[in-house]
Amino acid sequence: MKIQRHGAVLGLVAASALLLSACGSDNNAPAGGTNSTSSNAASVPVECGGKTKLNAEGSSAQKNAVDAFVQAYQAACPGVDLAYNPSGSGAGVKNFNAGQVDFGGSDSALKEGAETEAAAKRCQTNPAWNLPLVFGPVAIGYKVSGVDSLVLDAKTTAAIFSGAVKKWNDPAIKALNGSAALPDKDIAVIYRSDESGTTDNFQKYLKVAGGWTKGDGKQFKGGVGEGKEKSAGVAQAVGSIDGAITYVEWSFAQDNKLSIAKIDSGAGAVELNAESAGKAIDGAKVKGEGNNLVLDLDSIYGSKAAGAYPLLLATYEIVCSKGYDADTAKAVKAFLTVAATTGQQQLADAGYVPLPKAFQDKILTAVKAIA
Repeated sequence: MKIQRHGAVLGLVAASALLLSACGSDNNAPAGGTNSTSSNAASVPVECGGKTKLNAEGSSAQKNAVDAFVQAYQAACPGVDLAYNPSGSGAGVKNFNAGQVDFGGSDSALKEGAETEAAAKRCQTNPAWNLPLVFGPVAIGYKVSGVDSLVLDAKTTAAIFSGAVKKWNDPAIKALNGSAALPDKDIAVIYRSDESGTTDNFQKYLKVAGGWTKGDGKQFKGGVGEGKEKSAGVAQAVGSIDGAITYVEWSFAQDNKLSIAKIDSGAGAVELNAESAGKAIDGAKVKGEGNNLVLDLDSIYGSKAAGAYPLLLATYEIVCSKGYDADTAKAVKAFLTVAATTGQQQLADAGYVPLPKAFQDKILTAVKAIA
């Protein structure tokens, strides 16, 4: 199992502590169990047992994180496994709601209405909970010969991905990039063709910060470009096309050696790095009630804070609050407990932001309550 290393992300371990003020304090932790894992703050017991193989599906953005979680789960509970299919957030939600997997992974929370109703039906009339276990920045990745540095703002990015800006030397791009030599070349937009929470978060960012009028949701609505499946698909496509641009998780942009645009939210161009992502995460707030930990990311997307990189996503594990059989519930709780504790220790190396202590406590409180 390959865990890819991105050394610059190591600083996010410290930066993630900034979430403490946003999440509040809650020091409840699950009790009981036979094996123990240690989080970044304290040792947390894990009660192994139940179903020996879990099945999950969804967000491809969290695939490398889930690989790390599975390794930690197997170390804590020998003889167990979890099979994760990175089919995209849309498929993860649909197949969780259909009862085909034990939990789903999605880069956006269940939508009130049809999705939450279907989830409650799947959970034996009990609500499903959205538990954010993985935080990561989204890169605006591009490949343009001779252009190693590029600045974009949300308004210009929205114009590119809606087809209003078609050339790399368009005046709107030139205005943000001073004397940079921008070619008279068509812009090739690459987007996610499958339903994707990354697409949903990207369009929400453009809507909040850039005046995007195309709508949001898991399907790309810009009306231009070429679609490719999954995070790996869009990143690989951009890497092979001179003049291409896409939105993709930071680790995939790095893996495919894409150039990454700086974002200017009004206080100057901000490079995507450990420090700038950590500053943005400081604005994350919880809007869900009780153990349904849905985040309000609009305050991040619309922030003009100096030095903050505003384009981030959180990946949720969608679980039943109640309604599992006893063996499945026990195994799901064990996996999620490990994922929220020792599983977090490898996330910085895989291109993600480890959970801060206060938010980790909220996750563990919710996991303990699953029945």
